[in-house]
Amino acid sequence: MWGGCAPTPAGTGAGDPRREPCETTIGTFNIRVDTAADGINAWPNRVGMVVAVLERAEIWGIQEALPHQVRELEGRLPHMEALWRTRDADPSRDESCPILFDGRTWSLDPDEHGTFWLSEDPSVPGSRSWDSSLPRICTYARLVRQGTERCAIYVFNVHLDHRGSAARSESARLLRERIAARAHADPVVVVGDFNAGPESAPLRALLAGAPDGARAPLRDAWREANPRMPEQGTFSGWSARISGPRIDFVLVSREVGVILASIDSSQQKGRWPSDHLPVTARIRWRATPAGTDAGTRDDPVQDRARHAAE
Repeated sequence: MWGGCAPTPAGTGAGDPRREPCETTIGTFNIRVDTAADGINAWPNRVGMVVAVLERAEIWGIQEALPHQVRELEGRLPHMEALWRTRDADPSRDESCPILFDGRTWSLDPDEHGTFWLSEDPSVPGSRSWDSSLPRICTYARLVRQGTERCAIYVFNVHLDHRGSAARSESARLLRERIAARAHADPVVVVGDFNAGPESAPLRALLAGAPDGARAPLRDAWREANPRMPEQGTFSGWSARISGPRIDFVLVSREVGVILASIDSSQQKGRWPSDHLPVTARIRWRATPAGTDAGTRDDPVQDRARHAAE
């Protein structure tokens, strides 16, 4: 189911559309499943707050979204398109990990999107493996900036298991493999609820280099943008204070410059929009030159500091 480019600074390839920087704001937000057990915090009482959060970025990965929640968000955010598939074998049931994107600005690559299961049988709907307590999924998409064919980015949206530590680690390994196997060389952003902190095994699997010396495929956008800031949790469980580790992440590939990143801990009249805090990042990257295949792109890692300063 399925429903920016900034001006080039002087000295960075102005006049060459293949080298113009692309820019967008992307976020992750576990919106919390609709359950009457949440009482005052049940979905009907906070959907307006969730919508207000989602209006603040062009691209989102959201988690725990039931089909009717996705449809309600689509109705309230008519400029946003949603790519989603539930984790159950029956696509009309259970939670999903939708990718929402501003349809006025971004288009979905019709050949590069889908959902796979975080299991030993990723193409089997409803499958689960290892010590996973539930089926878990990753929904991914290649989004292309309208009017600029080479201003494109891959988005992978995940929700790792909340109980199975082996499942979380194996899911991260599978995710790393899928990122490496993508068809185009465009940069990657991984968003999601990892149910694990920044020093955990699944995060290390994605943020650390390979044993053969290969570079780490991803970087932690929030930590890169806030190198001296103390760690901040992202799960409230509806309590007044946030405790525990940061478990919601925006991870970016090495081609991406992080301009800023933030965790939104604001409330409305003393209430949270969800039991998780949204995390957003403003990012910039170079348009992919025509004819570039995955794995052959130049490494613009030295551009990151300049991008962040611009």
